[in-house]
Amino acid sequence: MFQNLVHAKIFQSYIEQSQFPTAPSNLYDPIRYILSLSGKRIRPMLVSMGTALFDEKQVEASLPASTAIEYFHNFSLIHDDIMDKAPLRRGKQTVHQKWNDSVAILSGDALLVKAYEELAKCPADKMVPLLQLFNRTALAVCEGQQYDMDFEIRPDVSEDEYIEMIRLKTSVLLGCALQMGAIIGGAGKDEQELLYDFGVNLGIAFQLQDDLLDVYGDPNTFGKQVGGDILSNKKTILFIQLQKKLQGNDLQLFEHLLACDVQQEPDKVAKMQTLYAKYDIQNIGLALKEEFTALAYDRLRAISVEESKKDQLFSLADALMHRQQ
Repeated sequence: MFQNLVHAKIFQSYIEQSQFPTAPSNLYDPIRYILSLSGKRIRPMLVSMGTALFDEKQVEASLPASTAIEYFHNFSLIHDDIMDKAPLRRGKQTVHQKWNDSVAILSGDALLVKAYEELAKCPADKMVPLLQLFNRTALAVCEGQQYDMDFEIRPDVSEDEYIEMIRLKTSVLLGCALQMGAIIGGAGKDEQELLYDFGVNLGIAFQLQDDLLDVYGDPNTFGKQVGGDILSNKKTILFIQLQKKLQGNDLQLFEHLLACDVQQEPDKVAKMQTLYAKYDIQNIGLALKEEFTALAYDRLRAISVEESKKDQLFSLADALMHRQQ
């Protein structure tokens, strides 16, 4: 993981130099705030790692692209939190809670503009493919968010529909980050696409792992409430697989639990976990996660560079797939 930490430090040093105006404060303070919450910085690291895979000398040239990805990601989080009415982000107040919806919308818009400002600093000879990829990805993320909102009011969602939703909402940004790095590193089109596919399949596995952790994670390490998806009736892969297999009285219990909140049914999480256990849903989810992890690794192995250069990507992928938070 040492090389991964090096990439994180290089990016952190660059982004700390970012300057935002002091006024109007209600536009720029929320931007500084969301960026200060700093998650794992996985996406900007992937840009640098994608570049280093093909040309380590170009890592510094990839930093504006890394920053553009980080800015876009945080822009999407600000807006998603408004739509989801989320009170917390990374354990802190969301932007719209700390300020208000209007401030959050406008600050998110400004952060998106800042993302394009960073893109404009990328190598001129790589600008067209970078911009095309970035725009295609940004639109896909919006499509994924819309599907996610649509699923909230639909009585049933298929496994294929769910996988496509998380591919668009979450995974394509990981693939985009890696491919942007590959473009800056001078990779050929075939190698770019293999690296993109590695990122997308890893992203799907990452989200499936998140679904599993929500139900089976250790509350001391998970970082948020275990069973939160159950309490909100979120249509995760576990929910979808259970709904497909339910029979008899179990279907009635399932429908009862969906109709109740935690005040009406204090044991909602435990009872849903019992249904999951009865139909072996955890192992179904684990098998699907492993399927997409294997697809990701196959794509990475197929890239024609020295195997030792792939070690840091395999190391990061393993850490993500075995995380407990």
